Amino acid sequence: MTIQFSTKIFPQADLQNAKLLKSSLKSLVSHNTDCLVLGFSEADLQQFSGAKAKPGLLSELDALLDGSLKHAKSLGDLDAKQASVCMLRAEKAWASNGVKAKRVLLLGLGDLKSEQNLLAYSKVARAGLKSLSGGSIENALWFMPSFVLDTGVATVADEVRLTIQYAGDQAYRFGVRQPAMKFKAKDAADTFRHLVFATNNSISKEVKLAVEQGAAMVEGMNLAKDLGNLPPNICTPSYLGKTAQGLSKKADLKVEVLGLKQIEALGMGSFLSVAKGSDTPPAFIIMRHLGGKANEAPIVLVGKGITFDTGGISLKPGEAMDEMKYDMCGAASVIGTLYSAALMKLKKNVIGIIPTCENMPSGRATRPGDIVKSMSGQTIEILNTDAEGRLILCDALTYVERFKPKAVIDIATLTGACIIALGHVHSGLFSEDESLVEALTQAGKSSLDTVWRLPLDAAYHEQLKSNFADVANIGGRPAGSVTAACFLSRFTEKYPWAHLDIAGTAWKSGAAKGSTGRPVPLLMNYLLEQK
Repeated sequence: MTIQFSTKIFPQADLQNAKLLKSSLKSLVSHNTDCLVLGFSEADLQQFSGAKAKPGLLSELDALLDGSLKHAKSLGDLDAKQASVCMLRAEKAWASNGVKAKRVLLLGLGDLKSEQNLLAYSKVARAGLKSLSGGSIENALWFMPSFVLDTGVATVADEVRLTIQYAGDQAYRFGVRQPAMKFKAKDAADTFRHLVFATNNSISKEVKLAVEQGAAMVEGMNLAKDLGNLPPNICTPSYLGKTAQGLSKKADLKVEVLGLKQIEALGMGSFLSVAKGSDTPPAFIIMRHLGGKANEAPIVLVGKGITFDTGGISLKPGEAMDEMKYDMCGAASVIGTLYSAALMKLKKNVIGIIPTCENMPSGRATRPGDIVKSMSGQTIEILNTDAEGRLILCDALTYVERFKPKAVIDIATLTGACIIALGHVHSGLFSEDESLVEALTQAGKSSLDTVWRLPLDAAYHEQLKSNFADVANIGGRPAGSVTAACFLSRFTEKYPWAHLDIAGTAWKSGAAKGSTGRPVPLLMNYLLEQK
């Protein structure tokens, strides 16, 4: 079941205003909800401590809840350290004060004078959402003004979208969303299904818009996760194409899927060199969200769509090869991002381009040493057929020239070398366009879907020299993620371009195995911040 998000306005509610404090709390606790969620600081707790509590947030709330906070404090349950939780459950005496909330969840914000940023808030939000999940709570009222960090580091919109992002992550169940794939009882849907963001007049517009944006973003993330998690015998290139076409019926998207003959007619020899080893035909998916002005240059997202990667003739080791179904997570993130943009009616022109195929070994498969001609006219010596992502992307990057784009961002699970360099924390960012680097870096910080810039120095291009073609498709083991990006850069000279290597961030292995939905939050925040 998909979690629902909505807003409710309490016009004058303001926990920071001493005159309004009592009436604000009374209006909040009198709302019929399974759980009211409030944030409080160390300063609030200090006011409440001592032999005689001073008037303040906790003392006023304690009066309404008939001493429940004092009791919790005496038991050591009330602590203001960052991300601490204190769940208070309704008692009969609450009703006499007009309290209808069945529970009140207090979340510690720590010392507001010390480090307060979006990362700090994320820890609080995760702790709160975890407390709401897995029990009998079905809905909660999250009073956003009690969490606003007045530091200029994070906006209320950032906090709302991040809370929704984490709530969506927590609620996601692949087996529930895909009934045909249901396999474990533990995948039953969470009972918690409705998060209401309570606000006041001062920030109601920002919160309402952020809730709409966040909810649309979660839909895109869920779609990206579903596509990544589906087995490769189901999620084929044609399945991706049909999924994209199906979205045009749900949102304002124009979708076109090119087949083998059309790809051949375009002269995409590099792309086809990867596809030829498989019995499954390739597809070239074009998605358009045209929410901007007719003459507005589009932002183009290009996603690598290898629905299964054996490595081809340069066969991968068998261990963990099943995870190569995730080699289309770049494509999944583009489909998810375009869907999110359409759902939120984003007033920008965004185009998604997805070259998709399987990389399989067969009698028809490309061999190491083969030379192919790309759509750009450049010839490529294929030294390793397992460096196939760049071979399908380069033709897509040539294709997008026709759109005269404002910017092009390609997203790909491109290199294991990027995992060695950055682990599973940051996605690798490669670009020589400083404004694009700055915008993507900031979008990563706003969504905590972060990137780290890696070099594109001309010296690395030396590793890609070939005696027999314009360029080789690999440059050896040193700086493997850098030389892969350098290869792609040769096809992007006519527009501002950035490459995101998501090999370390697109999915998790082990007990938590599954698609993360990254970098949909990064891409959506980037699009939202563009003027």
